[in-house]
Amino acid sequence: MIGRALRGLLTPPVAGPLPDPAPETADAMAGRLQAAAQARLGRSLAVFHVPTGGCNGCEVELRALTGVFYDLERLGLGFVRNPLHADVLLATGPLTRNMRGAIILALESMTQPRWLVAIGDCAVDGGVFKGSYAVLGGVSAAVQVDLFIRGCPPTPAQIMAGLATLIEVHGRVVPGER
Repeated sequence: MIGRALRGLLTPPVAGPLPDPAPETADAMAGRLQAAAQARLGRSLAVFHVPTGGCNGCEVELRALTGVFYDLERLGLGFVRNPLHADVLLATGPLTRNMRGAIILALESMTQPRWLVAIGDCAVDGGVFKGSYAVLGGVSAAVQVDLFIRGCPPTPAQIMAGLATLIEVHGRVVPGER
């Protein structure tokens, strides 16, 4: 037992280094998101996350967005802890009976303009949990969704591209208008 522990401490990790992100791709995505956020709101976008049930695979990918590899903050997007401060609501996982009221309350707490993004196959239509007694289906069973990002789970790059597209498509909206 002690020998195994010592070998584990003294041997180098098996995993190799992460590949370098293509600088032109990262810069292009950063430019798109910053320009869209500035044109849309004149500031950075605040994102609030509601996990509505599921396996947490999408949550892992969302957390990867905040790491050094993707660094969502430098792109003008940041997670907030209160829906009152958010512009974008990210929902992950299938909509469970217990979370129906929570997502409605979180969305109603947000000020206009606001968007709801369903991330992952489970949030889109229930995914592998579809048909369960505790699952109502996708998030759209309770609230209007502005963007669906499919995948099980979608990659951080897909999530970033979806958010940039969402912001660009909706263009400049006068507060109170949708």
